[in-house]
Amino acid sequence: MNYYRAMIIIFFVFSLSACAVPKYNYQPVSVEISEPPIDSINKAYVGDSLLRQGNYTEHDAILLKQSTDVSWAYTAMPGFYFKQGEDETTEFYLPSGGEGTGSIVKAAIADPWKCVQAYKNENKLCVITVFNAVVCNSDVFFERLKKPAIQSNSFQQTLIYSGKFGDKINISYCEFSNSLARPAFNNDVEYDLSQSPIIGYKGAKIEIIEATNELIKYKVIRNFNKASF
Repeated sequence: MNYYRAMIIIFFVFSLSACAVPKYNYQPVSVEISEPPIDSINKAYVGDSLLRQGNYTEHDAILLKQSTDVSWAYTAMPGFYFKQGEDETTEFYLPSGGEGTGSIVKAAIADPWKCVQAYKNENKLCVITVFNAVVCNSDVFFERLKKPAIQSNSFQQTLIYSGKFGDKINISYCEFSNSLARPAFNNDVEYDLSQSPIIGYKGAKIEIIEATNELIKYKVIRNFNKASF
């Protein structure tokens, strides 16, 4: 029995003969959003957003669509993996966390894993262990993309069309931080179009061209003032 265990350990050591040190030199990009464009004429239905302004963090990522055996010791599960760094030929990733995240499943006797390595010009995916040993699969399909990431500085303001009653329309104002609604900053506002076709809230201003119980047609005059958060 001891001999059998020793042979497994020897096989495991030789199967992890390659070595790599992950890089952590990547910074995700902060993206500003302000939609729709100023002076544009747009149409929205009840429940749709009229205006949207804010920022979010966009992260380079890879997406695995099916589970992949990187070796007998490690399986990469479907989902998103966020970029952490890169060198000349490869990039380094970790599971994104949250909804849709990928994960690494290891065999019982395998070393803990530290990072996923993807080659830039090959369909080659590797797992790097805590000892910087490497195992790879050279025939893996993964898709490179950019994915919004929840960060402490993510913020969004929006106006939502809530319908028309007589000459009055209802507009909902909502704020989101880290993709979560901020109820204390949300508000429902009623506007009387017989008084003016121009409506505004927190610096945002739009001209109502047509409004029914189903939809609204409007022109964007100004988006929200920059909010501090």
